[in-house]
Amino acid sequence: MSLFGDTVSWLLDGSHYTGPEGVPHRLLVHLGISAAAVGLAVLVALPPAVWLGHRRSRLGNALVALSNATRALPVFGVLIILATTSLGLSTKSTVLALTLFAIPPLLSNAFVGVREVDPDVVEAARGSGMSGLQLLRAVELPLALPLIAAGLRTSAVQVVATATLAAYVGGGGLGQFINEGFARGDQTETAAGGVLVALLALLVELVLALLQRTLQPPIETRL
Repeated sequence: MSLFGDTVSWLLDGSHYTGPEGVPHRLLVHLGISAAAVGLAVLVALPPAVWLGHRRSRLGNALVALSNATRALPVFGVLIILATTSLGLSTKSTVLALTLFAIPPLLSNAFVGVREVDPDVVEAARGSGMSGLQLLRAVELPLALPLIAAGLRTSAVQVVATATLAAYVGGGGLGQFINEGFARGDQTETAAGGVLVALLALLVELVLALLQRTLQPPIETRL
């Protein structure tokens, strides 16, 4: 049988969906690692990006440039560096490495989204007596939300696809199928693991695309 046929047979085999080594359990671990990394990136990136965008600060441009420069860093390389610290080869190391990977799209989109709100709308809001915080909360953030959601979508999909690295440091997840397949020379298991990760990334992309669409603000701005 061909590799394609063997992979389909593997994916349809019910024995691969039971127990702690089965697909559902490893899927949950994979999602947990990804969610932790993206959630931490949101906490780190969004507050300064939103505030600097609101202030139209040049510091925001420098911060975006710096964060974009980190995209050149290989996640696996960062993971190895973290492994030499007290964290060692652990899930924490994987989450931190993936967090660094997730920050640039969130930071860039949030800063640009808030900064590029129509100046006429901003001036109208100020003219109506809004304070800076009210302007940010009621006008700038709602109008920037679709772009911020796009950054979240990009980060989440990238992290889900890259979280397979967790398997190489004992962190679990769907990457274990790929890692174990390579170790045993089992091309079918390796291919099946790759298909599962790809399907999960596509599902996350679809769900977040729908969420982004629902966040599109109305034409009218609350003044």
